[in-house]
Amino acid sequence: MSDKAHLQELRQAVQIERLSHWFGKGDMRRKVLQSISMEIAVGEVVLLTGPSGCGKTTLLTLIGALRTVEEGNLKVLGHELLGSGRKIRQKLRRQIGMIFQGHNLLRCLTAEQNVQMGADLIQGLSYRVRRDQAREWLRAVGLADHMNKFPHDLSGGQKQRVAIARALAARPKILLADEPTAALDSVTGREVVDLLKRLAVEQACSVLMVTHDPRILDVADRLLKMEDGRLLPTIS
Repeated sequence: MSDKAHLQELRQAVQIERLSHWFGKGDMRRKVLQSISMEIAVGEVVLLTGPSGCGKTTLLTLIGALRTVEEGNLKVLGHELLGSGRKIRQKLRRQIGMIFQGHNLLRCLTAEQNVQMGADLIQGLSYRVRRDQAREWLRAVGLADHMNKFPHDLSGGQKQRVAIARALAARPKILLADEPTAALDSVTGREVVDLLKRLAVEQACSVLMVTHDPRILDVADRLLKMEDGRLLPTIS
């Protein structure tokens, strides 16, 4: 690799070339991603739009090392995921924050304890520091008065904010967010995306956010649109 190519690679958190993916087997096998190629720079905020079922969430889960790459090249934080082993994928997942619509909170833990699970991914921190970071992020998403509540005592929007705080508490190098403002009112939604933008700037965290919310498009460094499993560049 030339010095110029190596420098370019260091500037990219995600590099994708001709990535395709299928669901199902036999006669039910269906292609859901069709030769996707794109890059996400370090510290860049990219918003991905498109109709439901066009492959947006599948793309996020592949970048997040939650699915096995079937065809094409997908390099995340310098690691090629095509043909990668379990240890590489586990290592990557510790550096990627994920916010999905299902919240995925542990019902037996309080909001604070759920968020602390994110901070637990950072090595070398004492319990007290991890606890304090969890509380700091809950305050940042407006849940200072709900730290000791369990998920069943929280509204859908509050659960979403806990999930966002948990992802941020891990100090991720990449943040993947699937409709993070869907369950939030306009004011809280704006506060959350501004927080994600700040994370990108201050911690050089790359953000890929799937959204249908036209109110937050201005936060993006770049907008991309997906249709029928194909990625179409829009206005940068």
